[in-house]
Amino acid sequence: MYFDLIIIGSGPGGYVAAIRAAQLGLKIAIVEKENLGGVCLNWGCIPTKSLLKSATIFNSFKKASKYGMITNNLKLDFKKIILRSRYLSDSMNKGVLFLMKKNKIKILYGEAKICKNKIVYVIDKYGNKKKYNALNIIIATGAKYQILNTVKKNKLSTIIGYREAMLLKYIPKNILIIGSGAIGLEFAYFYNSIGSKIFIIEKRPYVLPFSDIDISIQLENSFKKYGIIILKSSIIKSIEYLDYIKCTKVIIKTNKNINKILYVDIIISAIGICPNTENLGLEEIGITLNSTKHICVDKYYSTNVKGYYAIGDVIPSISLAHVASYEGIICVEKITGLTPPPLDYNNVPMCIYSNPEISYLGFSEKEAINKGYKLKIGKFPFTALGKAKLNDSTDGFIKVIIDDNSGELLGCHMIGSGVTELISEIGVARQLETTSFEFFKCIHPHPTISESIVEAITNAYNKCIHI
Repeated sequence: MYFDLIIIGSGPGGYVAAIRAAQLGLKIAIVEKENLGGVCLNWGCIPTKSLLKSATIFNSFKKASKYGMITNNLKLDFKKIILRSRYLSDSMNKGVLFLMKKNKIKILYGEAKICKNKIVYVIDKYGNKKKYNALNIIIATGAKYQILNTVKKNKLSTIIGYREAMLLKYIPKNILIIGSGAIGLEFAYFYNSIGSKIFIIEKRPYVLPFSDIDISIQLENSFKKYGIIILKSSIIKSIEYLDYIKCTKVIIKTNKNINKILYVDIIISAIGICPNTENLGLEEIGITLNSTKHICVDKYYSTNVKGYYAIGDVIPSISLAHVASYEGIICVEKITGLTPPPLDYNNVPMCIYSNPEISYLGFSEKEAINKGYKLKIGKFPFTALGKAKLNDSTDGFIKVIIDDNSGELLGCHMIGSGVTELISEIGVARQLETTSFEFFKCIHPHPTISESIVEAITNAYNKCIHI
């Protein structure tokens, strides 16, 4: 069977690319070995945010007396929390299936083997193998979570990844989370909220090490208030399951060069992801991979072999669902002869849905200094923000990084309740090359969280009213 385009993988990159290609008149097939929507829809973005929503509501009820309400005998149904997250994933999965049918996209269930001359073999769950031909192929197979070698050696059921962490049948008393990136922080917030004692180990000197330093400091302070213990500049020396007390003993070398012993029920590996590029046939075709096994592509996602493209977590870009989707659209439009502008990766919003939430885009202060910019820095704390006080969520701030010469907004970093909904305003402003001077004339409503953006920008020029 022949197609104009075959896409391997139906995650946010693959299925969005398929729909855009169908809109442009191509005959499309998409190959999926598991569930439509990929990791994001089934095991990432959607179900994890459901868990976090449950945690936020539970925390709100625990503070209900502050709002003049009494909630006696507050109970938590952990099973229902998990079931709701699975229900939402299933519902979204059906939504993607509807979109595939609506756009007349052929779904090929099974594992793909990519060959020369743009041939794809699909092996279904029964072992049946079918051959398909295409004019173009997009590889959008996503990524899987990594495991530290120290952890990998210990094949213990108490060491789990993000999938298992979303399907636990009980609330662990003690959890060690390895890594303080987005996945680790979100699970830390969720399980801490429902009663687990949380330890986070991070080998670098700061939590969320690739964010602006002020964000890291604020996040650590907020987590400490919740009782979360953070071990920075630390590494795992050994792991051992102790059957007689039914828990795992972990010896950690801390930043003070001393050994700390933890006894935990569960260890969640959250050190990052690695691309799903194995067993696809890429080497046989001659597609170039880099040292981390990511597929090398140009700015329009073409590999070194004509007719083969790659998007999403399999390429060395930013591993986010919305990035993969946008890459897919650009890739398909280029294939069909359009001239889309390349993606500006410096204007991609990054969001973490812990409490406090975190969002940012553009340069950090350190990055902007290293680029040679002369800066104006503006900050506005939520302790001075009326809406944050009303919400009883004053942990956080907005930080803006501005080019002193032109007023260009080089970056913005936010931490606090609701900030993941604010960052898009900054993205649009930067896309339109809006300067701080235009922001001065833009009225934001009061009381809102959004007015803190203008307050931060005016603060960079010593014109802030409320601090």
